[in-house]
Amino acid sequence: MYEQISHSLLNEILDELKPHIRRRDLRHFYTRLGANFYAIHSLFHLLYGNRDDFKAKMLNLVEVMANQYIQRNDELKQLDVEREKDHNWFLSQKWVGMALYTEGFTGNLVSMKSRLSYLQELGINMVHLMPILDCPQGASDGGYAVSNFRNVDGRVGSMEDLESLGASMRKRDILLALDVVVNHTSNEHEWAQKAQTGDPKYQDYYHVFDNRDIPDMFEETMPEIFPETAPGNFTWDETMEKWVMTVFNHYQWDLDYSNPTVFIEMLDIILFWANKGADIVRLDAVAFLWKKIGTTCQNEREAHLILQLMKDCCQVTAPGVLFIAEAIVAPVEITKYFGEDAVIAKECEIAYNATFMALLWDAVATRNTLLLNRGIKSLPEKLDRATWLNYVRCHDDIGLGFDDRDILLAGYDPQAHRRFLIDYFTGAYVDSIARGFPFGQNKKTGDARISGSLASLVGLEAALAQGDQEAIDRAIKLILLLHSVIFSFGGIPLLHYGDEIGTLNDYSFLQDEHKKDDNRWIHRPKIDWKKAQLRQQHGSIEQRIFDGLKRMIATRKRIPAFADFNNRELLEVTNSHLFVFQRIHPEQPTNSILVVANFDANPQYLDMHDLGGHIRPQYSQVRDLYSGESPAMFKKQLVVPPYRFYWLISQQPEAVV
Repeated sequence: MYEQISHSLLNEILDELKPHIRRRDLRHFYTRLGANFYAIHSLFHLLYGNRDDFKAKMLNLVEVMANQYIQRNDELKQLDVEREKDHNWFLSQKWVGMALYTEGFTGNLVSMKSRLSYLQELGINMVHLMPILDCPQGASDGGYAVSNFRNVDGRVGSMEDLESLGASMRKRDILLALDVVVNHTSNEHEWAQKAQTGDPKYQDYYHVFDNRDIPDMFEETMPEIFPETAPGNFTWDETMEKWVMTVFNHYQWDLDYSNPTVFIEMLDIILFWANKGADIVRLDAVAFLWKKIGTTCQNEREAHLILQLMKDCCQVTAPGVLFIAEAIVAPVEITKYFGEDAVIAKECEIAYNATFMALLWDAVATRNTLLLNRGIKSLPEKLDRATWLNYVRCHDDIGLGFDDRDILLAGYDPQAHRRFLIDYFTGAYVDSIARGFPFGQNKKTGDARISGSLASLVGLEAALAQGDQEAIDRAIKLILLLHSVIFSFGGIPLLHYGDEIGTLNDYSFLQDEHKKDDNRWIHRPKIDWKKAQLRQQHGSIEQRIFDGLKRMIATRKRIPAFADFNNRELLEVTNSHLFVFQRIHPEQPTNSILVVANFDANPQYLDMHDLGGHIRPQYSQVRDLYSGESPAMFKKQLVVPPYRFYWLISQQPEAVV
């Protein structure tokens, strides 16, 4: 968009750029800068326009974008051009991801390269390496307390190792996702250490206060993230003799984005990792970026402006790179992290579907889909050119962030129902088969979240301890059922490493001085590759899960209806144990997929009359694309065995997959 004031400033900035920038052939850079500059100027002015150094900071911002563009290699620039032409590339059904800790999965980045064939065997073509940047040995929050944003942690390898891994992944058409922790740094970061020496420039990078007056005002409305281990939101720093905002842990200092230098520094870091080969940058803790007295300091409008500005700037330098919003917030808030545009994601193209994950676990515990269906209806529609990360399990705890209104509409009391779920998944409930642990218990409110591996939460650990073959079979079916839903729902399915072979709770963290007080490490395992090798042994638990997921992934990739173009229709059926929805082929609506999932331990029936007149005739005769079978029908009722799922297509001749 052309606008006189912003483009007049752009002309001035271009005249003042350093000679080494002006001498380069930056045709693509200038084209993108011109197209985005009105938005960049407007956003930067909204955030920082009242400052005397506004123009100087704008010049600094453009120079950062230009310098990083100059440093971007030709291969990545060509990839940018290809993705600009195919701008919906990431909405394809072909993408299936896995998140993993490098140390836990293979030990280091060099060994990771040798395990890419394992991931390809399963069908994985997007890999999220959990934090690999420099962090302290002990107080690191699993790598999310970064002490150097531009260096790989020596425990997993070197920058050269990462670049070699990235190049190998690109040859195999595997996407690389890396973390940038945008909300905070470690207290051992150079910026924090300079702030501790009294340097006012770096104290301005953080929220620093001489006394408790302002912190106490913040505390009136700010919730506690880790009430057990890190109560409150401020820490007294003995060296600095000041209070510093530490929302997550005392060793994680929150950055102050009201300072434009902080924004420019963090943008430079994002572009640095884009240039190191990241196809996707996961922006951690984005809901917390702006702090304001009298609020929860989450989901503030300015946080969204910061993300929009980061995206506009990244589109100038590295437009082929996607952003993931790590915003584990209420359903009504989460879709806002895609952006305010009617179609295009102007903040982050991808967001975690945390509500969907929690709703699936509710269905596991209750064996019905009352809250699952209710919660999905309340989830706002995403933008056309944005997508979800759908997952069953991740490195973090399972929060029970349902809307109380949805719980009431499902027929439950909110407080009692959350208490039941905590008791069920921690094994306190009488009939529970789960072996999880409470995390983040708040004694004031009674709230808690849940830790535990997928296999242990669905009963595999208990079944193996009891030698109960039927219970083992049920647990395997549940693992496949849950994945079948995230693979077919719409978005990018994301597996958690170890789940593909049924990895149980890892209790070894209790022997680690730095991990024993954080039970989330129970589901961050060190992969036993001898156990993984059992996937080759017919009839083993590992083989049944691995091959089941492998077939599921291969089948998903063949089904155009599973691409994510807002082409899903949730279907209301009378049987509350079933989760039923239709995926509509983006170009051939009559060739659509009916997904049916039974969350009960007993056989259930789907009355085909429930599907409605415009849908029912399509499925008079059906075939399951996953198994290749034609499911049993009884008097126009589809028989769905316990913990079974179907991806159904019409048997009519015109049906084309």
